[in-house]
Amino acid sequence: MSWRKEERRAVRGYHHGNLKEALLQAALDLIAQKGAAGFTFADAARMAGVSPAAPYRHFRDRDELLSSIAQRGFEQFEAQLAAAWDDGRPDTVTAFERVGKAYLAFARTEPAFYSAMFESGVAADSTAGLLAAGERAFGVIRAAAERLAALAPPNVPRPPALMMALHIWSMSHGVASLFARGDAARRKLPMSPEELLEAEVLIYLRGLGFTTDRRPASAAEPPPLPDDDKPAGPWGRPK
Repeated sequence: MSWRKEERRAVRGYHHGNLKEALLQAALDLIAQKGAAGFTFADAARMAGVSPAAPYRHFRDRDELLSSIAQRGFEQFEAQLAAAWDDGRPDTVTAFERVGKAYLAFARTEPAFYSAMFESGVAADSTAGLLAAGERAFGVIRAAAERLAALAPPNVPRPPALMMALHIWSMSHGVASLFARGDAARRKLPMSPEELLEAEVLIYLRGLGFTTDRRPASAAEPPPLPDDDKPAGPWGRPK
């Protein structure tokens, strides 16, 4: 059989207008139904209406498909967090509360993306695109933490912004995961996830000696000190 006949056969067997997008959507639907670990590469192909071999045109394996979904999730996540942060307007504490609410809202409204991002078992550095998207999303939280660190009273040693960002991210992720279960971990909780996260963050900041009272929009907040001028406290010299 000539190569031209092989080519015609391949073209006849490939009718999908946009296979890659169809596979991504099929995988998202499967994640929503079964969780990130509950489907196979063949399941995604079947739901997309193509042969089991067709997905290999675009993805090496199931993990690469999940990585692509997770990357798109982090890109949307970053956009929502950045819009909520709005460069700290009208004041740092108010803007930071919006970031927390945006974090919870994304987990609630995009559970399939959120599961692919955090529960799929795919390594965060499995692809350069996924790693970069995840870092940009976390960068919004870190930028907000740097502004929060600048609000510490002069006589209070400032923890590194990265440490604060990790602590606050952990709190946000914990609340989002708890309420994402649907059964609230089989406990009747007396508050909404937004109220719970706000209380946790305020307790955390007050425990560090931070002032968390909101300032009028016209009030100027002190700019961050240069690294050389920052006092070294029990956390070491802030970064």
